[in-house]
Amino acid sequence: MRFDPELAGWLQLSLTPGLGPATLRNLLRKFGLPREVLARSRSELASFLAPESFEAMQSQRVRDAVARALDWASADEHFVITLADETYPRTLLEIADPPSVLYGHGRLELLQRPALAVVGSRNASAQGGSNAEHFARALSDAGLTIVSGLALGIDAAAHRGGLAGASATIAVLGTGVDVVYPSRNAELAAEIARRGLLVSEFALGTPAIAHNFPRRNRLISGLARG
Repeated sequence: MRFDPELAGWLQLSLTPGLGPATLRNLLRKFGLPREVLARSRSELASFLAPESFEAMQSQRVRDAVARALDWASADEHFVITLADETYPRTLLEIADPPSVLYGHGRLELLQRPALAVVGSRNASAQGGSNAEHFARALSDAGLTIVSGLALGIDAAAHRGGLAGASATIAVLGTGVDVVYPSRNAELAAEIARRGLLVSEFALGTPAIAHNFPRRNRLISGLARG
């Protein structure tokens, strides 16, 4: 893979502990693109970053994480897109806290398609799951990509319906895009990666952490028209 210094800069900032999306956007507004931010001195960044975050930004640990992400993105159907990319979904710019980077596995073009979210109970009845799958297939055939969260129950049924229809499905993950959670949906996740799209704002290898799932949900709503 050809080294992409622009993407490496975005990854270095986004993977720095203690530097959240809001702070990153403030840095970009003040200094410009990531390469300009990374060229600034400790004193210039002091009003934005705690000393430990500045140290972490320049650390070997973060550089190694950037290298792993770039290596992962070099595989077929893998990608990392940033706020500066034309392929970044415009709908996400309308949410309160748009992610600075998105990791994806699958069909990148689905991020530009009209989409509808179908989500629900993890403990759905058999009839509820069947209804969700049939609704999702009909909506997919009507031109709407189905967005859901890869959870058990209604989410999984919605993804299956989306895949069965014409417009496929997007699974927004609360883990790294390379981590399948729950493991019972591993086969479904693999099928979505082949024919739909897996997407996450979280760094590769991020495990299932409870507070990440509400953040995941804002992306589901942001990508969907309803």
